[in-house]
Amino acid sequence: MAYHCENLKLEKGMYHQAGQSFSQVLEHEDPSAQYKGTPMEGLDAFQRQLKRFDIRVKGAGSDIVEKFFRTSDSAVLFPEYIARSVRQGMEEANLLPDITAAVTRFDGLDYRSIASVPDDEKKLRRVDEGAAIPATTVKTQENLVKLHKRGRMLVASYEAIRYQKLDLFSVTLRQIGAHISRMLLEDAIDVLINGDDNGNAAQVLSIGASPIGGTAGTVSYDALVDFWAQFDPYEMNTILVPSDVMVGMLKLEEFQNPLTGLNFQGTGKLATPLGAKLLRTSALNGGRLIGLDKNYALELVQGSDVVVEYDKLIDRQLERAAITTIAGFAKIFADAAKVLTV
Repeated sequence: MAYHCENLKLEKGMYHQAGQSFSQVLEHEDPSAQYKGTPMEGLDAFQRQLKRFDIRVKGAGSDIVEKFFRTSDSAVLFPEYIARSVRQGMEEANLLPDITAAVTRFDGLDYRSIASVPDDEKKLRRVDEGAAIPATTVKTQENLVKLHKRGRMLVASYEAIRYQKLDLFSVTLRQIGAHISRMLLEDAIDVLINGDDNGNAAQVLSIGASPIGGTAGTVSYDALVDFWAQFDPYEMNTILVPSDVMVGMLKLEEFQNPLTGLNFQGTGKLATPLGAKLLRTSALNGGRLIGLDKNYALELVQGSDVVVEYDKLIDRQLERAAITTIAGFAKIFADAAKVLTV
């Protein structure tokens, strides 16, 4: 049985379509819907092209890099293979979904977010007959949110990697993705703490200073409860901690509850007795932690997905190629994130 994907002409111009990625263009030319009930059901358009050219990118039987360049058509697939491997590395080490309330895709470098300003308190009060209804004003922020390009330069000659297995080469690409993800997390933490230049820096509280009890320099369960209590009307459902604070928290008696320990040993994920998700990251400086309501604190603004310099990869067979992504962060509600200094 002949499939449409086997006769599809691939060309570099498929990377140039405005507002569409290579995979989206490929999917438009070769829709997955027409493969229902066939052996190729469940594969996307890119994966069908890999199958067309018999290129295996993972597993013990993975092919070598050179196989992408056997034909001019199959060479066009190489930049997308790199982009997908980098994205996989970003997703494996990515904490952003756990701390962002919304993701906005924006074509540009300067983005203006919005903020809501309630009339009195964030409460729905009873409205008497003829009385004015309390209003919440939504307006654009005064200052722009700047998007930053983050990425890595991939430097390697075709001769150096042509006989390398794609499975092994993917490990290097996933590491690049993990580095990019780490840089984006550092940007997110900076905005959570210092705001996005719109006067919305996080409130900084200290252990041992009212309203937080305990002794400065020591993490205690009582101090964490006092910190948790400062979030009303928000909910502290996520805590970002560096390694030193994490160690201190794990030694607390309350964290040695058998059920808490069983969950940590079984899944590697530690839910605090306060119900918040605990995330350890070296992107946060030691001696402090960030508590936030992930549903209201942060907006991720994406200027572009992972972009690979496809011309160099296809025509010059690698050499030097930039792998980049453009993103920025905006603070939604300033009080939805607070910092606790140990």
